[in-house]
Amino acid sequence: MKDKVVIITGASSGIGLATAREFASIGSKVVLAARSQEAIIQVENELKQKGYEVFAVKTDVTLMEDCKNLIDRTLEKYGKIDVLINNAGISMRALFVDTDIEVLKKLMDVNFWGTVYCTKYALPHLIKTKGSLVGISSVAGYHGLPGRSGYSASKFAMHGFMETLRIENLKNGLHVMILCAGFTKSEIRKHALTADGSQQGFTPREEEKMMMPEQVAKKLIRAIRRKKRIKILTIEGQLIALLQRIVPEVVDRGAYKALAKEPDSPFK
Repeated sequence: MKDKVVIITGASSGIGLATAREFASIGSKVVLAARSQEAIIQVENELKQKGYEVFAVKTDVTLMEDCKNLIDRTLEKYGKIDVLINNAGISMRALFVDTDIEVLKKLMDVNFWGTVYCTKYALPHLIKTKGSLVGISSVAGYHGLPGRSGYSASKFAMHGFMETLRIENLKNGLHVMILCAGFTKSEIRKHALTADGSQQGFTPREEEKMMMPEQVAKKLIRAIRRKKRIKILTIEGQLIALLQRIVPEVVDRGAYKALAKEPDSPFK
């Protein structure tokens, strides 16, 4: 991965930040994208102080123009793109019957359309380098999760989009990978949207028992090197992806019971 040009969206925190640090440490040229100018500049300064080659571009992935600007500025700076990691994402927690429809639109705008916009402008250049197109997803893209209708819908959409691109580019040498990280310690649950669109403000799960983003980053880079098609990082996730094809009703009940146990769960 030395000297490879890697674009990472949602690079200011969580998996995105850990992945940026890991790629930079092995000699990649990392383009940092996030919607917070202050946060992304802070990450850029941190990595530059260590002597790493990084470049920050303020990007709101819900805006097509921002995504085009991200790709254009990367090409101006480095002249190529080797890896695009579509990591920017948000979550939600509320029953669909109670949820404002704008919440679902926002989930789709960030998680699905953000991936589509960035990929649209990067794809010709990834094909030139026979590079890697990556979508950071979840087992919620394999089986619907109660209380996460918008999140699951956006991840199902991402999966269909990525798999189609893989098939369309079978003869182009493009590597397309979906990585399902499982529950990872991050701020995503604190920022998850509630029924009215406000942020949840707390995490309903035991963060200290989750996978660390640094672990995800190392596994992600290893999977890219090995040109994996799909990488599901947890045994629980692998079981869900398998069982939902065989005994989906069992997965339904298991998901209901597990998520109903969360503090302040929207259902019991």
